Amino acid sequence: MRPVLPTRDRLGRPLRDLRVSVTDRCNFRCRYCMPKETFGPGFHFLPRAEILSFEEITRVVEAAASVGVTKVRLTGGEPLLRRDLPTLVQMLARVPGIDDLALTTNGVLLARWAERLAAAGLGRVSVSLDSVDPEVFRLMNGMDHPIEPVLAGIAAADKAGLGPIKLNAVVRRGLNDHGILDLAEFARQHGYRLRLIEYMDVGESHGWRMEEVVPSSELLELIGARWPLAPERADNPSEVAQRYRYEDGCGTIGVISSVTQPFCGACSRLRLTADGKLHTCLFSRLGHDLRPQLRGGADRQALIEQINGIWGDRVDRYSELRASQTERAPAVGKPEMSYLGG
Repeated sequence: MRPVLPTRDRLGRPLRDLRVSVTDRCNFRCRYCMPKETFGPGFHFLPRAEILSFEEITRVVEAAASVGVTKVRLTGGEPLLRRDLPTLVQMLARVPGIDDLALTTNGVLLARWAERLAAAGLGRVSVSLDSVDPEVFRLMNGMDHPIEPVLAGIAAADKAGLGPIKLNAVVRRGLNDHGILDLAEFARQHGYRLRLIEYMDVGESHGWRMEEVVPSSELLELIGARWPLAPERADNPSEVAQRYRYEDGCGTIGVISSVTQPFCGACSRLRLTADGKLHTCLFSRLGHDLRPQLRGGADRQALIEQINGIWGDRVDRYSELRASQTERAPAVGKPEMSYLGG
C-alpha cells in the first residue's frame, strides 16, 4: 500500500527510484568504470555467499515500494551475467507499486535474453554504447569486444518491445568525442533515445581528470548545428537528463551534465549493492548494510523502518559541493561505479 506521504530526506527530496546491482562482475573493462589495470585476473570480486538472493532483493524492493519507490532499475557490473535474471524480473514485476522496471546493460548478451526478459515483465532497457565506430568501441570496452553483438542485442530488445530503447554514451575528450555525430545519426535512424553523459569522477581507479570532460553545452552546440534542437520539459523534477527534441521530428536526445551542471537538488535515487548495502549517493563512501537484517529474520515493517530512517537522514549533494570547490574533488575513498551500479 502506498503511504499518504512519500519518504523525504532532510533536504525535502522524495524517495522514488531504486537502482539494484545484481552483480559486481562485468565482461567489459571500460576505463571510466572498471579499468583492467585494477580489475585484472587477480581481482577479488564478491563471493557468491555475500551476494543477495533474488528473494532478498525482492524483500528490499517490496519495502522500498511501501515508502515511495515506483521505479526500479537493474544494474551491475553487467546484470546479464547474473544467472536466471528473468526469474528476478518476474518477481519484481509483481511487486505492488512498481510501475517502471528497467535494465541497464552493455548489450553483449542481450540478444540471447531479450525475449525472456520481456516475457518476465521487464519494461525497457538502456544500453551502454560509447561509439558506433568499431575500433573506438573495441578500445573503450577494454576487452577488444566487437560491436556487432551489442548492435544485435539492441535490435533484439527493440523487437521484443523493451522500449523506448535508450543508448548511454560516456563522452571523453580525445577518445570518442569525435564520433558523437555518427552516434547521434545512428540513434536517429533507428528511433533510439541517445543520452550523452559527462565523464564523472566516480570511484578512484580510473584517473579522472577534468580536462577529459566534454561539457554537455559543447555537445549540444555540435549536434544542434547539424540538426536543430528544441528543449523539452521534464516529465518529473528528478529526471537526470535534460531532454531536447530534433526539430525535424526525428526523436529526442538527452544530456546528463553531472559535472558542469550538478542536479543534486532533485535527486530521488537510492542504490542497493549486490551484497546488500544501501547507498544514498553515487559518491557516498559508506553504505548501510541490510544483509544482517535480511538474513536475521527481519520482517517487512523492520525493513521499511530502516529504509525510512536511512533516507530521512540523507543530506547528500556531492556534485554540487564538488562544483563549488575545485575542479578536482578530493579523494574521499569513494566506492567504484561497478560496485554501486551506476
